[in-house]
Amino acid sequence: MAPAVENKNILEFLELVGRLKHVKRTGWVLCDIDDCESIAGHMYRMGMMTFLLTEENNPTKLDRFRCLQIALVHDLAECIVGDITPHCGVSPEEKHRQEDEAMKKIAELTGFAGDRMYELYKEYENQSSPEANFAKDLDRYDMILQAFEYEKRENAPRKLQEFFTATEGKFKHPFIRDLVAELYKQREEFENKLVVNGTT
Repeated sequence: MAPAVENKNILEFLELVGRLKHVKRTGWVLCDIDDCESIAGHMYRMGMMTFLLTEENNPTKLDRFRCLQIALVHDLAECIVGDITPHCGVSPEEKHRQEDEAMKKIAELTGFAGDRMYELYKEYENQSSPEANFAKDLDRYDMILQAFEYEKRENAPRKLQEFFTATEGKFKHPFIRDLVAELYKQREEFENKLVVNGTT
């Protein structure tokens, strides 16, 4: 590929990625959450959580860099297809087809780097490695953490219970399970405090 063509394609790729900074996550939009997070914001915090793996909480020696890469790639297709949720009327099979097609287009724009991104995306989709399993835990955990943050911001305990119900019992990694337990503890304390104060 000639440098001029290659640079043109890279610029197109970066513009596609840039969309994720502005596209709001569908689940929050459907719940009428004002000023809700973007897709990029979600992936960024997932990525930051991979830095929290240590010798003590990572007994299976997950590859932190691979976890970070998967976190940054797992929703990349949404820059083309948008954030499709079960409430959008699209079958899981069609959602997968659209996202796979989008990732192939992204891969074409960036050559070897794109091949790598597509490989990581498929690893996540197929949950075919311990790192992909961990990234799935991060995805779910970031969602319920964000839900709790919105509940606190709006002084509305249990307003977003559906997100907790959808993830209950699905966390696998011990480090994330411990974080979930702490989040549930704080959420219960938040609710009890409001009840005691007569807010609810």
